[in-house]
Amino acid sequence: MAKALMIQGTMSNSGKSFITAGLCRIFAQDGLRVAPFKSQNMALNSFITKDGLEIGRAQAMQAQACGIEPTSDMNPILLKPTSSTGSQVIVGGEVYGNMKAMDYYAHKRMLFPAVMDAYGRLDKAYDIIVIEGAGSPAEINLKDDDIVNMGMAKRAKAPVLLVGDIDRGGVFASLYGTVKLLDVSEQAMMKGMIINKFRGDVEILRPGLKQIEALVGLPVLGVVPMEAIDIDDEDSLSERLNHTAAGSGLDVAVIRLPHISNFTDFSALERFPGISLRYAASREILGRPDVILIPGTKNTMDDLLWMRQNGLEGAILRCHEEGTLVIGICGGFQMLGELLEDPFGVEHGGVMRGMGLLHTKTVFERAKTRTQITGKVIEAGGMFEAMTNLDVRGYEIHMGITKNLGGCVPMILLEDGRTDALANEHFTVFGTYLHGIFDDAAVVEALTRKLMRQKGIKGAVSPLQAAQDMEHYRQTQYDRLATLLRRSLDMDKIYEILDRGV
Repeated sequence: MAKALMIQGTMSNSGKSFITAGLCRIFAQDGLRVAPFKSQNMALNSFITKDGLEIGRAQAMQAQACGIEPTSDMNPILLKPTSSTGSQVIVGGEVYGNMKAMDYYAHKRMLFPAVMDAYGRLDKAYDIIVIEGAGSPAEINLKDDDIVNMGMAKRAKAPVLLVGDIDRGGVFASLYGTVKLLDVSEQAMMKGMIINKFRGDVEILRPGLKQIEALVGLPVLGVVPMEAIDIDDEDSLSERLNHTAAGSGLDVAVIRLPHISNFTDFSALERFPGISLRYAASREILGRPDVILIPGTKNTMDDLLWMRQNGLEGAILRCHEEGTLVIGICGGFQMLGELLEDPFGVEHGGVMRGMGLLHTKTVFERAKTRTQITGKVIEAGGMFEAMTNLDVRGYEIHMGITKNLGGCVPMILLEDGRTDALANEHFTVFGTYLHGIFDDAAVVEALTRKLMRQKGIKGAVSPLQAAQDMEHYRQTQYDRLATLLRRSLDMDKIYEILDRGV
């Protein structure tokens, strides 16, 4: 059986995923077979495994840090919000159904056996399982039937490390309050605290560290400095979504939709010299960029209506008329068409007019397409002509089928014989269902080459980027993360906690 260690946080975005990934990397570097696990994840950034199952992006990232293939056992329940009160519930990588929050909480006890079955399979296959909690374990209104924080820790007999975010302030109160709101038996499972996202001189912090240790009776295992390490973010709390100002170089604006999903599609663009990537949630912030990217969304029709009501749709159409290139990914691809139909009420229900930039129609169906796939660009023109004959790869995750009504050019032939990436005849607009298509440096270089040359922008791709794709880049970031945590945490004490258990 595997040894277990659980990482919980004082609040959302305290750094649980970050610390979990770093510890996974360290244990893997030390020669141990390690896997991540999160029983229930609520996130719109998801990943498709090789066998076509859907899990949270954070667990896929953590598996990559372990050097193993992501599987659905690492995240047996995924909740993808479709509104402020409801989510699509995914169990074992497959759609279980749409539920309101109250219905899910009444139902989740029935799902816990599936959680433990998944955990049991990992338990037999690995030396260590690093379990990530969700939000805070001290949400006292949610403690009954908890399956993701202390409820999971008890089932896995996992000692718990508590992570607090000092950058947002109040870290000592958060640590103290979290521990003291737990039951006495739960407090006994807490074995140490980690202070995350610290800026400044740690010596100034030391008196506070001694006091919090005395107050809660737990050691502070380390203070992790704020450092720019580029790993996939889990959800819409990501700091990168707050970057709204245009910089020098090619101005690329991503529309920040209310239900934005898989914005990790654009992370690779941030590291290319000559490209300034930003996010825009209003027409004022959008301005007049060189390229507009409309991302994936968990609710295409609602988010299109949102853009229509706040003026962003009109602003995008005007930008396109003035020469801005427009690219849609997944839900963004669907929005670009003439018509969206939802006969089964999968998202919004009914029929809605699209943006009219592509001569397409999307019909939402009950079945979800989930697959990793490769293909080749068979035709490209205009600003995108350099993409012709490029090999591409990515993954699909959508519940709509988009049909070419006759006025679009198919750009990509997929390995299974289907076509993807429909463009208008002038190649000023195209959409694709392929998430991750920009992870390949060759695709980004070809996509931007002509436009950057036209604008006199140099440095589209560096020698390093030309020689490596996003996967190689990610591995270097995991190594940097492991180095940071080895330098910041008492790893001898963490190994001792791991060995002793609860």
